[in-house]
Amino acid sequence: MTDTPFEVKPHPEMWAGLGMDVPRFDKARQMLGEVYDKMYISQANRPTAMQYFDDMVSEIFGGRIKEMLAVKEKGKPVVGTFCVYIPEEVVVAAGGVCVGLCGGSQGSVPDAEKILPRNICPMVKSAYGFKAGRICPYFQVVDFVYGETTCDAKKKTWELLDRLVPTHVMEIPQMKNKRDKTLWLEEVHEFKNKVEEVCGTTISADDLAGAIKVINNKRKALQRLTRLRANSPVPISGKDALLIEQIAFYDEPVRFAGKVNGLCDELEERVKKGTGFCGGDTPRIMVSGTPMALPNWKVHNLVETAGAVVVNEESCIGTRYFKDLIDEGGSTIDEQLDVLTDRYMQIDCSCFTPNDERIDQILREYKKSNAQGILHYSLQFCHTYNIEEIKVREACEKEGIPYLSIESDYSPEDVGQLQTRIEAFLEQIRG
Repeated sequence: MTDTPFEVKPHPEMWAGLGMDVPRFDKARQMLGEVYDKMYISQANRPTAMQYFDDMVSEIFGGRIKEMLAVKEKGKPVVGTFCVYIPEEVVVAAGGVCVGLCGGSQGSVPDAEKILPRNICPMVKSAYGFKAGRICPYFQVVDFVYGETTCDAKKKTWELLDRLVPTHVMEIPQMKNKRDKTLWLEEVHEFKNKVEEVCGTTISADDLAGAIKVINNKRKALQRLTRLRANSPVPISGKDALLIEQIAFYDEPVRFAGKVNGLCDELEERVKKGTGFCGGDTPRIMVSGTPMALPNWKVHNLVETAGAVVVNEESCIGTRYFKDLIDEGGSTIDEQLDVLTDRYMQIDCSCFTPNDERIDQILREYKKSNAQGILHYSLQFCHTYNIEEIKVREACEKEGIPYLSIESDYSPEDVGQLQTRIEAFLEQIRG
């Protein structure tokens, strides 16, 4: 902790040059700094290596945007995505930047609701609202956006988003049979062709091989962090770990992997010394379900404020993003894209049917993380996760796992209710 309040740094001239609504965005910037100071900087006994990630948040709307503008000046693409199915390795192979654009804030939802229906996923509304309101520098800096068809709300919103920023759509199959892989492989080839067309270059096998290693290394670093969280006492808070997972979608991947590994070196020393974020008797919670895009920290903050610790995230902003690696043995473009597609087919999003492998994965991660209970988190109107929650609950009941399911959005209106339910859940675990 320091006496100086945390600040998300302002860059009004750059934002104006990007065509943003600067006065409105500056208010959101200040609010984010205040929330971050309260939720993150105020934590006691944080690892010193978290300083890098604090600095990343401080310059998330400045320094990182400048780096992306420098990439654009070299004629390389900056591609915005919304989903872990979009193969970022292809963008990196072209020398470009692949950046996550999912919305995680209530502030942009009213902009979206001027056009979109109210009763759809808050993530979709938040993302669309950021562009419609011109209140996200990442949306303003991208050359184009790649959407996908994981849900009805998304695939129809992309048609409207295309009016505001060039938006291409990748067809994601809803099953995992042989013919579905054929479709997916064709989509990956088309994705590569589009990236090459935009940046005016041809991706070589060496380019793609190098990019696969870069992203594999990023995922390996996140895997290492997850393994360290299985220790007791937990060497890092769940909020800090969630923040790192969120920043994985924004930061330069080589630098990010190095910083995560540096943090993990420090956490290993903490484990050896028995130094933890909290005591060894603190209830350990695994969070499962829909992604928690930055700055959606509500659930983790409620859990850890109530005296527990989050030790794992089974979500797209968690293990679903980094649990699988790509075989680095391919020597031709066709071989590389084939193994790349194999890896992406292992993602167990609730858009698939059947999806029993996700249930099995949840149980594996629960055991590996040494958790003592599962909190299943669904965004409102996310029908696939809300329905699949039934099977998750049944599996937990069968295994005797303490379980809580919550459904929420990005607003603070339900914080009191959720706090009461989470506290009761933790009392159940404590016995």
